Amino acid sequence: MELPGRLVLLGHPVAHSLSPALQTAALLSAGIPLTYETLDVTPARLATVAGLLRDAGAAGNVTVPHKEAFAALCGSRSPVAERVGAVNTFWTEGGALFGDNTDVGGFDAAVRRHFGLPHDHGVVVVLGAGGAAAAVLAAVERWDGARVRIVARTSHRANALASRFARIASVFEHVADAVHDASLVVNATPVGLDGADYPMDPAFLPPGADILDLAYRRGETPWVHACRARGLRAADGLAMLVEQGALAFERWFGAIPDREAMWKAVRG
Repeated sequence: MELPGRLVLLGHPVAHSLSPALQTAALLSAGIPLTYETLDVTPARLATVAGLLRDAGAAGNVTVPHKEAFAALCGSRSPVAERVGAVNTFWTEGGALFGDNTDVGGFDAAVRRHFGLPHDHGVVVVLGAGGAAAAVLAAVERWDGARVRIVARTSHRANALASRFARIASVFEHVADAVHDASLVVNATPVGLDGADYPMDPAFLPPGADILDLAYRRGETPWVHACRARGLRAADGLAMLVEQGALAFERWFGAIPDREAMWKAVRG
């Protein structure tokens, strides 16, 4: 196995908070002599940094707000990354960056962990229209008969995303109209990542809906607590974080990581 020249994480500084511990635990358990670095990169410097990482033979992860922009900087992309239009996992192959997206598998695994089987034939409401939302739609389109309603602040992004997944997706302007009969509601925005705001008012959520907040933080997000207070099953994005990280590790090293060690690292 040829090790990457560097192993890095690019993106939001708050999103860095648990990923280093996660991957460090996996590296130590596997006896791989690499460190997992975090790099806070501005959008203006992303292309320059990507070139430096390519020249160094690096591998790593990409978080918000760079997933879509980084995809365009990769020389090649996996079919799932092409479908999503965003990259969260990369490595160097043949002197070029190769992009993949393990958020799709991570989201599906998180739904199964928290709520059992996927919401086949259900209504899935997705808040947001960025790279994370696209990964959710790429997973849900594999579920039998499921439909997706997209609610986002930027209408042209929401419409563009729905057009790419036209078989299952439609756009709703008002969140109350979208969620009234939802079986699963997913926050795919950064809201709640480093503040106390909610992506939507929990009062609009119907009884029986499952809630998955892709944002995560120690002690869970305020929205998760508010949804549980209404008697709903709700979980944050920690399980998705662990699973997408484990899948990334498999891509980099061709080996299955110690998921128990990864979970222990992020639970503290």
